[in-house]
Amino acid sequence: MTPLLSVQDLTVRFVRKGEADIVAVDGVSFDVGPGEIVGLVGESGCGKSVTSLAIMGLLPGRTPRVGGSVLFDDGAAAPTDLLTLSDAALRERRGRDIGMVFQDPLSSLNPVVPVGVQITEALTRHRGMGKDEARTEAVTLLERVGIPDPARRVTAYPHQMSGGMRQRALIAIALACRPRLLIADEPTTALDVTIQAQILELLRELVAETGTALIMITHDLGVVAGLCDRVNVLYGGRVVERADRHALFASPRHPYTSGLIGSIPRLDSDPADELPAITGSVSDNLPWDHACAFAPRCPRAIETCTTTTPVAESGADRLLRCHNPVGAAR
Repeated sequence: MTPLLSVQDLTVRFVRKGEADIVAVDGVSFDVGPGEIVGLVGESGCGKSVTSLAIMGLLPGRTPRVGGSVLFDDGAAAPTDLLTLSDAALRERRGRDIGMVFQDPLSSLNPVVPVGVQITEALTRHRGMGKDEARTEAVTLLERVGIPDPARRVTAYPHQMSGGMRQRALIAIALACRPRLLIADEPTTALDVTIQAQILELLRELVAETGTALIMITHDLGVVAGLCDRVNVLYGGRVVERADRHALFASPRHPYTSGLIGSIPRLDSDPADELPAITGSVSDNLPWDHACAFAPRCPRAIETCTTTTPVAESGADRLLRCHNPVGAAR
């Protein structure tokens, strides 16, 4: 299957005057097919949100240096590299071809503009609807995402809605122009578990009904387990493991992946047992150019991990970047 989106060797460097560059994304590559749900997983600071902003062309204008390619199949003879498009050309694709659900709905929505107006703006710009037709479609979209009494809520301001309703409104805006690709950046972080489950079920249903491809960015492996088809585990700006969801949870190979899964509380565990944790913080890393970035925190680190960059080995629908993976003899 030809991928709808193909990210190849994406790099993002933030330039600081008089100081060394900060490498936020360091050679990330992955594909997303039509109707597929692909996860980007990792701790805060691993580069997953910066990756999404680079794809959307929403990074701040002057400080970042972006390399690699982001190929989007927009029906032309050859895929379009989104990184080469002008700001005007990107604005035409954002909303129409690619939608995004941001992490914090309260700061993502305009607080002084009714939610319905924020939906109709996309409909009039990208789908050419008139004012009345756009308003009717806005009500339909709010109903589709499960907001009660949508005809009244269409005139509500964001502060008049609950957190779950605001997140649903963001999803309605992202879906207004029927995009072929949807990026969801931590869409359930600030919600309670009941609303989280409803939002995830909504996203799953929308992908099944419309064939939209979905990139799910999250640090919550519980979300990944219930939603994603394939999973990319990021650390230090690189993909350290990629696998089918079932294979990843059944037999994680990278120590970082194993640590993330092991730190999830289990209902069948003894309450007296101490919950496993990954030592250190995401800032405790080594440069990828001569070592494994995870080595200072890795329980399986060997001498090679601090002197040699691990090569990404791929095969059988799996990618692994590790000198001493889980299950291998030390």
